[in-house]
Amino acid sequence: MRADRLISILLLLQAHEQMTARDLATRLEVSERTIQRDMEALSAAGVPVLSERGSGGGWRLLDQYRTDLTGMTQAEIQSLFLTKPTRLLADLGLRQAAEGALIKLFAALPALYHRDAEFFRQRIHIDGLSWERAGKENMTFLPVLQEGLWQDRQLLLTYQRNDEVLVERTVSPLGLVAKNNTWYLVAAVETELRTYRVSRVQQVVILDQTAVRPEGFNLAVYWEQSTAEFRANLPRYPVTVRVAPEIAGRMPISGRYARVEKAETDSPDADGWVRMKLLCETDWEACEYLLSFGANVEVLEPAALRALIMQAAREVVEFYERRGVGVAEVV
Repeated sequence: MRADRLISILLLLQAHEQMTARDLATRLEVSERTIQRDMEALSAAGVPVLSERGSGGGWRLLDQYRTDLTGMTQAEIQSLFLTKPTRLLADLGLRQAAEGALIKLFAALPALYHRDAEFFRQRIHIDGLSWERAGKENMTFLPVLQEGLWQDRQLLLTYQRNDEVLVERTVSPLGLVAKNNTWYLVAAVETELRTYRVSRVQQVVILDQTAVRPEGFNLAVYWEQSTAEFRANLPRYPVTVRVAPEIAGRMPISGRYARVEKAETDSPDADGWVRMKLLCETDWEACEYLLSFGANVEVLEPAALRALIMQAAREVVEFYERRGVGVAEVV
C-alpha cells in the first residue's frame, strides 16, 4: 500500500510540478504527517525531492527529475474501463473523444490485461440519470459556458431565478458540476461564490476581462460544502405517525417528500401498527405524501397536520359527491 502511495506522489509531482503537503494528503487521503514520512522515504531512496517553505511553497522534484514508471495495477485498469455517464459526456461534446481514448488505452495495454478490462466493462454500468427525470435539461448555453471556462474569461449571464425574474450578473466561471443529469455553473460574483443551474441560463456573453479565481479554490471541496449547507438549511417539518404493518416496510423508500428518521419496528402496538418519526419539508408536502397511504397511516403529531389531512380528505369526498356516481360511465 505504501509503495503504491509513493509512486502516486512521484506521478503527482511530475504532473503538477509543485504541491503542498496538504494537497498531497487530500488527494491520497492520508495525514500530512504521513506525507512527511513518505517524502523522507523517497529522499532516502535517492529521489531528489525538495521542500520550499513559506507562501507559495511546497514539495517538488529537483532538476526536472522524471521517472518512466507508469505501471498500472489491475484495479486501476478496471476503474478506467467503467462505463461513463454518456449523456453527461455528450453534453460536454466529449462522448466520441472518451470512446476514442478508451480504444487507444485498450490498444496500448499489454495483452495480459485485455481480458480483465473487457470483463469489467461488460459487468458494471453506471447510469447517471435519476428515476424521476423524464426529460432532458435545457443545455443550450452549456457550450458557451464551457468556452468561457476554458478561456478563463468573465461571463455576462442573463439568468432566470426561482421566482421567474430575469437578472443579469457578471461572473467569473470557476467550474461546472453535474449532479444526476443536471448541470450547475459555479462562479464568483465579486467576492461571493454562487451556483447557477445551467438550464435556467437565458443568455451568455463571453467578456474580454480575465476571470478572477479565488486563491486555493477547490471545486470538489466547494461543492461538498455547499451541498451540506443546502441540506442543513432545508425546511424541517417533523411528523409522528402510526403505520399499518402491511406498508411499514414501504415507508422508507416510497416518498420523495419524507425521510424516515426513526422506526419502532421492534415494538408494534396491540394492533400490530408501528410508530415512526418522519422528517418532511413542509406541512403540505407531508399532507400530500401521507394522504397517498389512505387509512393505512395515522398522524399522531403535530395536531395541525392531522387537522389539515382531515380537511383535505373531506374536500376530496365532497368533490366526488358533487360529481355524482355515474360520471365515469358517461366519460
